[in-house]
Amino acid sequence: MKKLLLLVTIMFSFFSVTAQQTQEELSAAVANPLADLMSFPFQNNLNMNYGEHDRNLNVLNIQPVIPLLGGKLITRTIFPIVSIPDFSNESGTLSSGLADIIFSAFYIPETKGVMLGFGPVIELPTGGSIRGSQKWSAGPSLAIIYQTGDLTLGGVMNNAWSFAGESDREDVNHMLMNLFITRQLGGGWYVNSAPIITADWTADSEDRWIVPIGAGGGKLVMLGGKLPLNLQTQLYYNVVRPDFGPEWQWRLQMQILLPTSIFKEKTQSTEKQ
Repeated sequence: MKKLLLLVTIMFSFFSVTAQQTQEELSAAVANPLADLMSFPFQNNLNMNYGEHDRNLNVLNIQPVIPLLGGKLITRTIFPIVSIPDFSNESGTLSSGLADIIFSAFYIPETKGVMLGFGPVIELPTGGSIRGSQKWSAGPSLAIIYQTGDLTLGGVMNNAWSFAGESDREDVNHMLMNLFITRQLGGGWYVNSAPIITADWTADSEDRWIVPIGAGGGKLVMLGGKLPLNLQTQLYYNVVRPDFGPEWQWRLQMQILLPTSIFKEKTQSTEKQ
């Protein structure tokens, strides 16, 4: 019990330092996926209207973002928790649990104006035969971000190819491109659009692409006046999709922020004492 109380005290001490940063500063930082910002997003994607029974597939992405080397290296690990319905019936679940884990890292060189990040993306076959590919896959990833005033725009792109795994499973060769634009409105409020475009290069041309359009918004709040919490939602319609693919996607995200400055401030304060 004493250890728990000590942990809570330390956390709120950190958060009180974070509160010195304004909502506007944190809201602008969280719009940049290459920011020197430790965060813990919980992103839920409800993919709607699959098949003749209009079934919904749900994916909860738990994706901690950890900056290293003074912000020169940004790592993101996605742990997808999926719930796959029985598409052949109007009700019932086929499988639920962890899908394939995705790890990516971005090295950020010194640049002026446009911010760049590049590195690998690695997919681990943790989803089994139903929720995953049962293949080890890897490839390059690239991020380009530009921020000016209240506007942030850019994109993150990767392509992964399978190189090992179950020989009787199909090879992996797919692309993901996450384009985004965010406009800050003040007071932590913002509007944004961040569609995720995907292509499966192993599929026939008519079933290869998913291209969504849509938008949403959110707000960065200081929970209890101390804990930075980013809340957002968007709705997307897939204008291009496979014959058997989702028609809509509703995205909800809660993101806990821990700017690395809080640890620097804490260390400096300890040294002074």
